[in-house]
Amino acid sequence: MDFSSAIPTFVITLREGVEAALVVGIVLACLNKAKQNHLRIWVYAAIFAGIAASGIVGVVLSQAAQALSNSQNPYAATLELFLEAIFGLVAIVMLSWMLIWMTKQARFMKGQVEGAVGQAMAKNAGWGVFMLVFVAILREGFETVLFIVAKFQQGLIPSLGSAAGLSVAAGIGTLLFKWGVKINIRRFFQIMGVLLLLIVSGLVVSSLGHFDTAIATIAQSDRQSAGMCMLYEKFTKVHSCNLGGLVWNATKVLPEDKFPGLLLSALFGYTDKLYLVQAIAYIGFIISIGGIYFRSLNPPKPRQENTPVPVKQN
Repeated sequence: MDFSSAIPTFVITLREGVEAALVVGIVLACLNKAKQNHLRIWVYAAIFAGIAASGIVGVVLSQAAQALSNSQNPYAATLELFLEAIFGLVAIVMLSWMLIWMTKQARFMKGQVEGAVGQAMAKNAGWGVFMLVFVAILREGFETVLFIVAKFQQGLIPSLGSAAGLSVAAGIGTLLFKWGVKINIRRFFQIMGVLLLLIVSGLVVSSLGHFDTAIATIAQSDRQSAGMCMLYEKFTKVHSCNLGGLVWNATKVLPEDKFPGLLLSALFGYTDKLYLVQAIAYIGFIISIGGIYFRSLNPPKPRQENTPVPVKQN
């Protein structure tokens, strides 16, 4: 059994899970400090509800995709490719936004969570604490579910990776808040952020590939649809439908269906055949989103206005 497809979901769930664990830990610490431990039950209920809701969304989307793949409709395979590509694009947007926004907001997380908990406790509203934790869990879970569904052709293995990542994240949260173990969280998120950037970049390449294959299938079905392949036979002898000419062909040197190409494909979206549009999109994504991410790690310090130095008069 090949577990390489579990690695990307493990990395994503680990990062998302640690982020959620930080929120939960801060909430529990605030409740303990304020001697409002009777509200802990709302926190635990929110954790369970958030995980359950994310799981239900994942099961529904996966079942719908599976039903489509098992359909006798002659266009089922094409629709499956379109769905996988669309889920991939949505996952790219969500994960990219999370990577950049959360990096910028991380330094304010503790104060924001403590402020929200304080407002909830002032009203003695367990629902306020519940919704704070529930939304945090659901947000992280939904982003992971989208990524898993974008790779639903790989079966159950990605789900196992997400379960493992969630377990490790829960362990890290326990070490931080229950046992008082000091972990460099900032460095952890930096490393996970770089891995996530590479994983999502690979998803850009694979999503474009799915779109191209689906369009090529439709174009080959009848002459009226042939015009959908606008770049067909306009570049090299080896060409795609709408991705342009072949940039590299490593099928003999590093095939994607054999180790280590199989591992690189599962983790970073490596493909042994890369086309021009995919290469441009990959480089553009790395430069744009990667540039914003790395700049957010070291935000510019606010300028200090020069105060006039008083002149001593004789």
